[in-house]
Amino acid sequence: MPDALEMAATHTGELASSAKPERGDRARGPRRLFRGRVLFLLPAVIYLLALFAYPIVYGILLSVRQSSVITFVHNTGGFVGLTNYKMAVTNPLLPSVVWNTAIFMVGSIVMQFSIGFLIALFFTRRFPLSGFLRSLILVPWLLPGVVTGIILRMMFDPNIGMVNQVLSNLGLIHSPIEWFANTHLALLVIVLANIWIGIPFNMLLLHGGLQDIPHELYEAARVDGAGRLRTFRSITLPVMRPVIAVVLVLGFIYTLKAFDIVMIMTGGGPMNATQLLSTWAYTLSFYNLDFGQGAAVGTIMMAISLVCAVAYVRTYRGELRS
Repeated sequence: MPDALEMAATHTGELASSAKPERGDRARGPRRLFRGRVLFLLPAVIYLLALFAYPIVYGILLSVRQSSVITFVHNTGGFVGLTNYKMAVTNPLLPSVVWNTAIFMVGSIVMQFSIGFLIALFFTRRFPLSGFLRSLILVPWLLPGVVTGIILRMMFDPNIGMVNQVLSNLGLIHSPIEWFANTHLALLVIVLANIWIGIPFNMLLLHGGLQDIPHELYEAARVDGAGRLRTFRSITLPVMRPVIAVVLVLGFIYTLKAFDIVMIMTGGGPMNATQLLSTWAYTLSFYNLDFGQGAAVGTIMMAISLVCAVAYVRTYRGELRS
């Protein structure tokens, strides 16, 4: 009997000792999983900190300091608070810059969205080469902005541009139009250029939203005798409302920060007729060499975009959660 008890105790101890490493392995499992997730996320975190967080923070700090070439060379720039913002707001050029930006944004967003929506509705029908044509429409959006700007500038060139050539062949003009020398036409040209660039982006997002609408809704509407206009107003628009909001918010942000196409085509001229907030911030920083004031304008633009994004999130919070 004692031998049996000793054997049982020995066996129990062996089981207990063999169970301890298993509990240790179970405890190390979540830690290894956590470390693996951290290692996978680390490159993305470093990328965001280096290319997004640091420039934003540095730009905000630059906007509240006296920053110019002299202060950088002698390291004499000090904290000036909101002085750079006051100088930007009271700058005599600000009203015309804001007006140009407003015209540029309203014209671009309205036409990009309207034409993009019409094209998206057109491509809801399946027909031969529809996929190829959709891919072809995306070309302006896929091209780099610098390349697009150079191509469009050559197209509107008064001497060798195809636009004047076509208008002349149609008998609409008798002498070449100086598109970039006229203060009104120059703004019109960059608006048209930005519309051409933005149509594919709007079409792509809106077409994806239209594909997600259940066909049963349209079939029920046809059974009830609803026409196309009534179906569009009662089914398509309500269901597409979140997608439309996303497209408009992104269009607002992308249009506000439009820079490369304007700088390549007009450089903000003639006589600041195409000077936008984005190009003005660049001009203040790298032409006037007032880095603090340029950073202040850039920070104001970032704040406007942030307000727009927050307003969207608050408005569609419930739909985003679902």
